[in-house]
Amino acid sequence: MQPAKRKRGILLVCAMLVASLGALAGLVQEKGGATPSPGTPAQQSPIAEKPDSAGNTPEMTSQDEAANFKVNVRLVEVHVVVRDSQGKTIGALHKEDFQLFDDRKPQVITKFSVQRPGLQVQREEQTSRPVGSSVATETTSSPPPDIPERYIAYVFDDVHLEFGDLARAREAAEKNLATLQPTDRAAIFTISGQNNLDFTDDRAKLRDALRRLMPRPISIGRVNDCPKMGYYIADLIQNKNDPQALTAVTADVLDCQFNDDPKYQSQAQSMAQMAAAQGLTEGEAETHLALTSLKDVVRRMSGVPGQRCMVLVSPGFITPQQEYDLDNLIDRATRANITMSAIDARGLYVVVPGGDISQRIQRNTAVAGIEELYRIASASADADVMAELADATGGEFFQNNNDLAQGFRRVASTPEYYYVLAFSPQNLKLNGRFHNLKVTLRTAEKYSVQARRGYLAPKQASGPEQEAKQEIEDALFSQEEMHDLPIDLHTQFFKPSAGEAKLTVLAHIDVRQVHFHKADGRNNSNLTIVSGVFDHNGNLVTGIAKTLQMHLKDETLANQMGPGLNVKTNFDVKPGSYLVRLVVRDAEGQIAAENGAIQIP
Repeated sequence: MQPAKRKRGILLVCAMLVASLGALAGLVQEKGGATPSPGTPAQQSPIAEKPDSAGNTPEMTSQDEAANFKVNVRLVEVHVVVRDSQGKTIGALHKEDFQLFDDRKPQVITKFSVQRPGLQVQREEQTSRPVGSSVATETTSSPPPDIPERYIAYVFDDVHLEFGDLARAREAAEKNLATLQPTDRAAIFTISGQNNLDFTDDRAKLRDALRRLMPRPISIGRVNDCPKMGYYIADLIQNKNDPQALTAVTADVLDCQFNDDPKYQSQAQSMAQMAAAQGLTEGEAETHLALTSLKDVVRRMSGVPGQRCMVLVSPGFITPQQEYDLDNLIDRATRANITMSAIDARGLYVVVPGGDISQRIQRNTAVAGIEELYRIASASADADVMAELADATGGEFFQNNNDLAQGFRRVASTPEYYYVLAFSPQNLKLNGRFHNLKVTLRTAEKYSVQARRGYLAPKQASGPEQEAKQEIEDALFSQEEMHDLPIDLHTQFFKPSAGEAKLTVLAHIDVRQVHFHKADGRNNSNLTIVSGVFDHNGNLVTGIAKTLQMHLKDETLANQMGPGLNVKTNFDVKPGSYLVRLVVRDAEGQIAAENGAIQIP
């Protein structure tokens, strides 16, 4: 089945309302933060932290307040996966090979890159340069730790799955766990929210969580199946006013309640409408729960630094009145670079004529035929949402196949290559209108293209400070190396006791490459420096944000900033394996980011 071609509005990436830096899962700001590390006399930079006796402006200060950022031109980013006829991803294309359209109008691609996900953490040796601290430092030549690079969330739709399908999917997923690499972290989530297990490398805990899965439907259910009613046909009757659907259900009620006596036609129709209303309410509740749970998983995955792959295991469901929520879910996943794949746990399913043996047999053959058509249409429509989630985020949809083990092998992986295209919408109106996106290729080869289908224009403009903070947050919870600014990351640790450690993160910045603007005889710029420490399962342990305000004299910038500026951040941690993430952003919107791995015995 091809993915559904329905319009999906995906919220504009750079115009979303964004969380502040203080909301970064415990990210805190350090008072009086950016203190340059002492070095040799030739390396030190004279920094006046307070006005002198004449009231002159200090050359450098640090504070907790957010800087007055300037924001880059708003861009719409589109992640594109290109595959050949065998399903293999293609990574040798160039910017000139792509065409991008916004509402059928060709756009200028202002940003283009080829991404090949892989281990991004630089294996930094523990013999980092001394930071010049007055406290003793401890170094070791032990190899750096294996820091996780890929996060896989297995999401089981225990609300819609029947026991047999869930049992088969559970068994296949357990086999897939054996194929995970040491740098993989996996989690088990459910639509019901019960029996969740957060990201871990403990395979025993993962297997135990799988074995505890069971169906957890939330619909009340009727004592009997008179009339036969599902969410699909209830939506046709209640929302789409489909007279044929109402006639079919009315005939079903007339048959099962009134022995097909036509004088009860009016009562039968009323009962059909009541059953449709109940079916609609139950279906909407289940779909709402599914979309909300998936959004919670996306939110959790947005907080881990590395490749992110979600695998939805479900028989599918429909979203007739919750399109905005589905669009919002896709947008959140796209912004967080989460690949959403899906497995139809029904396998190669067949709609049994008349239903299974537990269901009532319709005596009216004409009505039975119509019901059969609706059941087939419903089974097909249920898969559309999974196809769309996969198609819009660069994932894969595995369906109509009973080899679920093969399905997990195919979908529990990220594309080997993907492309990042971006453009700046011209004369974009803040009206919340849906914009269609289309990506095509100029190549002669017949490749398939997966990309987001569109975006929603914002209804109001985000402030520059909010957008700048969102850029920093996105960079922090990533493992991508960025080099707009020349920075170096070094780490050291000191153990005052067996159970405690002092971790020092040193950011070395070549200030001469920072963009300054001249005012009042000074060279002015702001730097925001964020250091984050993640544990071996990718959880943010702690983080510190610093704002460095520079008002440098010409002679200071020319003669005393040559060696660069050292900004030191200290953390109190426990012994263990850590990923250190350093992000630096200047007032012009340039961002640099680096990774470090450290093992504290």
